[in-house]
Amino acid sequence: MAEIKRRKQRLGNPDEIDEQAGLEIEDGEIEDDDDMSVDVMPMIPLRGLTIFPSMVLHFDIGREKSISALEKAMMMNQTVFLSTQMNPDLDLPTRDDFYRIGTVAKIKQMLRLPGDTIRVLVEGISRGEILEFVFEVPYFKCRVKEIPEEEHDVISPTIVALMRTVLASFEEYLNINPKISEDIFPSVASVEQPGRLADVITSHLDIKIEEKQQVLEAFSVEERLELLNSILTKEIEILNIEHAITSKVRTQINKSQREYYLKEQLRVIQEELGEDADIEDEITEWLVQLKKLQLPEGIHNKVEKEIKRMKKIQSSSAEGGVIRTYVEWILSLPWNKTTKDNLDIGVAETILDKDHYGLDKVKERILEYLAVVQLSKGLKGPILCLVGPPGTGKTSVARSIARAMNRKFVRMSLGGVRDEAEIRGHRRTYIGAIPGRVISAIKESGVNNPVFLFDEVDKIGADFRGDPASALLEVLDPEQNKEFTDHYLEIPFDLSKVMFITTANTTDTIPRPLLDRMEVLEVSGYTEEEKVNIAKTYLVPKKLKEHGLTKENLVISETAVRAIINHYTRESGVRNLEREIANVCRKAARQLVEKQRTAMRVNAANLEKYLGKKRFHYDKIEGKNEVGVATGLAWTIVGGETLEIETGVLPGSGNLVLTGQLGEVMQESAKAGFSYIRNRADSLGLPAKFHKENDLHIHIPEGATPKDGPSAGVTMVTSMVSALTGLPVRRDIAMTGEITLRGKVLPVGGIREKVLAAHRAGINKVLLPKENEVDIEEIPANVRRKLQFVLVNNIDQVLDEALVKDNALAGDKPKRTRKPAADKEVAPTAV
Repeated sequence: MAEIKRRKQRLGNPDEIDEQAGLEIEDGEIEDDDDMSVDVMPMIPLRGLTIFPSMVLHFDIGREKSISALEKAMMMNQTVFLSTQMNPDLDLPTRDDFYRIGTVAKIKQMLRLPGDTIRVLVEGISRGEILEFVFEVPYFKCRVKEIPEEEHDVISPTIVALMRTVLASFEEYLNINPKISEDIFPSVASVEQPGRLADVITSHLDIKIEEKQQVLEAFSVEERLELLNSILTKEIEILNIEHAITSKVRTQINKSQREYYLKEQLRVIQEELGEDADIEDEITEWLVQLKKLQLPEGIHNKVEKEIKRMKKIQSSSAEGGVIRTYVEWILSLPWNKTTKDNLDIGVAETILDKDHYGLDKVKERILEYLAVVQLSKGLKGPILCLVGPPGTGKTSVARSIARAMNRKFVRMSLGGVRDEAEIRGHRRTYIGAIPGRVISAIKESGVNNPVFLFDEVDKIGADFRGDPASALLEVLDPEQNKEFTDHYLEIPFDLSKVMFITTANTTDTIPRPLLDRMEVLEVSGYTEEEKVNIAKTYLVPKKLKEHGLTKENLVISETAVRAIINHYTRESGVRNLEREIANVCRKAARQLVEKQRTAMRVNAANLEKYLGKKRFHYDKIEGKNEVGVATGLAWTIVGGETLEIETGVLPGSGNLVLTGQLGEVMQESAKAGFSYIRNRADSLGLPAKFHKENDLHIHIPEGATPKDGPSAGVTMVTSMVSALTGLPVRRDIAMTGEITLRGKVLPVGGIREKVLAAHRAGINKVLLPKENEVDIEEIPANVRRKLQFVLVNNIDQVLDEALVKDNALAGDKPKRTRKPAADKEVAPTAV
């Protein structure tokens, strides 16, 4: 009890002592052992900071445990133990994350800052060692043994010598280290205690925390001074090397180059490491590679000159990097690497037929090219332009062409390209300059004769950065591309061996000079029969494999495929057809898994269970012959369509009203047709002043869809004449053609798609311009056999064929009067 009372008096806070706890005291000193006292006190972990005895400094704390320890220490005797974390990045350290040796410190002052942060001013008292942790929550409390400083009545000569050496080294350190002021040296030199001198000097050094901790853990004064001396010696040596590098750099740069100071430092360091020898080896290797390429003399000399410039320029300089990139680009191009073409026409035809159904014109053109190459041995690659609606296989057939010819395939999309540099590259004067995408693609292919696809050439643009279409003229011109010069390379590269293929949805937006350099091949939309064959041969097996199904698991009947084509897609190609087949496969796969079924069959009857209600319904020409209603044919990007043009006669003053979102060209056709009718009023049996007493209203249904083009001219004239004369128009006839004021019928485009639409709608007879006779050969034979074609030169022939002159038959569907023979599919011109 006497011992406890004595310790209460020394702590000055007897209420904090639990008399029943014996020697287990909450905070404060609890025992003495050989002049070393053991205390239980709060501990605050330090990050990136080491505190020495007799050292006064402040630091900020913000962690909850540290704040709790600080508040506990302030409530007791203001004594706290400070220990440095081994890893300063840890936010929640444990007892194993601290150094065991730290500093017992007295809290002199604390100040609360915004943001739950406290600034603390402490004074180091003595070294201390953690014997054990009492607890870790809500703060660290540990049992600390204080380690007093060694006391020397008489300082030994060895220690005196070490003190002088350390002071001399520290003075030298201050002289060469600009980060620390030399003004602190007098105050440091005035310290007479050897241990404290070592601590003070160490606290001023810009060294690692681990090294400061080593000094803190050196209890022997002599050992501490020796350790400090070795640290100072090492730091002085490092600083001298840094000054040597800095001095060497400064002698090599002038005032205008000071901004590159750091880069020059790096260069000097590389020289010290002997890295310049690698540049010589690299230049030698480049020259060997250049010789192997066997380039033309002019190109060889230019590249060799650039390589030799590297010897005179520092490799780390900006110009050195530009030259290095330039040389590497030239040496990596396939100047003389060529793949051997597959000239076996039979093999090529087999590959093309295997990959694609139809596309006969494209296949025929490729086989012709292979035949000519086999005979001539030197024909330049053709430049083909595949034009057609989306999803018709233009891009995929280009891949098949490359495979059939045994060539590499590269592709570049031109959609939205507006910068000429995309084609020709950037000049080397610009930072970050690179070659154009043409040369880049040739490099990636690794050969100089790939099949090169320019996709979406009709969507190329132009702005203030140049016109990419004009840049393509040199690429796609067989007379110029033998010496195509990229702005970055500045040397010609031979593109004449490349087979260029372009794709487009329409030729209308392709610049004329560019279109003139290409051979246009129309890739028109597929017929229903072609789509069925494509689905059965390619799409269904492909989707079954992708979805982990087999033809035993899932059977998609032909009727289901036809239903998908007619009622769930409306396109010229097969892209959406492929998506819908994939949709069927996914739903079937789910049923197979959930219901544990082994096989399923999809047909037209149960198709709605997989794809929902029908989305499209193609017009079927049915019902009675009507007055003022004529059936026309139109071309759209997804194929042909039938148009029902309606005309109404109203009392009025001769106005012509046009509705249904008609474009300007279509409106002009209607006005021209109206003028023709006025001119031929007598022969048509109309009153001379019919146009002054009546208004005509022409309407084309589906008003939300814009419509334009001249091919509806004959249909609108027929509809107007029918409405004015009261003669009905035959429902089984469809027509197309442009008209003139004199009643001539001019040719139009899109005949194949328009005739397919007529066939799909149940039309029996199609009226076409006489000059479109050659286009009938492009129509599939199975469609030609089911339709009667009448070729007309003028509108009178159209009216003779389309109008029902016998009113008794007006309410009946007329019979077909003429059908082409099997060996002659084009009907004679109607009179």
